[in-house]
Amino acid sequence: MNTIAQLKLGNEATVKDVYNCNKQGFISFAGKYDVSEYEATDIYQDAVIALIENARKGKLDNLKSSLTTYLFAIGKFMLFAYLKKQNKQVMMSIDEAVEWNSYETEQQEEQTALLQKHFEQLGEQCRKMLTLFYYEEKKLEEIMHLMNYDNKDVVKSQKHRCLKQLKNLMGKNG
Repeated sequence: MNTIAQLKLGNEATVKDVYNCNKQGFISFAGKYDVSEYEATDIYQDAVIALIENARKGKLDNLKSSLTTYLFAIGKFMLFAYLKKQNKQVMMSIDEAVEWNSYETEQQEEQTALLQKHFEQLGEQCRKMLTLFYYEEKKLEEIMHLMNYDNKDVVKSQKHRCLKQLKNLMGKNG
């Protein structure tokens, strides 16, 4: 059975092997971008987790590159995202920038699909409330009138409950 199939099954020995074989190379690579070994290790661990999740989802079934190349690509994008959050400038080639943009777009599309899926699981009142507030950008007072609430505080607390319910759904299911 190949490595990807073993990762799909969650084979612990295979996970450890992939982790250990690539860790030092990734930390050396990340060192070029002025991050500590601790930060690089943390990012690397997240990349390995993403690799395993992608294997389980079947995203590696037709992998065209080596597993190491794929893992480093995930890690590189996570590293760039980390640096972006830290407001550090990253010099990258045009090819890397195009790859990065397509990676970010893919991540946003996945998040949007998840949000839509969980949004549909909300009750009709919550969907209407959140749609009016976030998509139609209605003020609390307008929503109060449109949905026949007594006052803005009731609207505010109802919106909060609906948002909390959506966040709980997102947290439970991905």
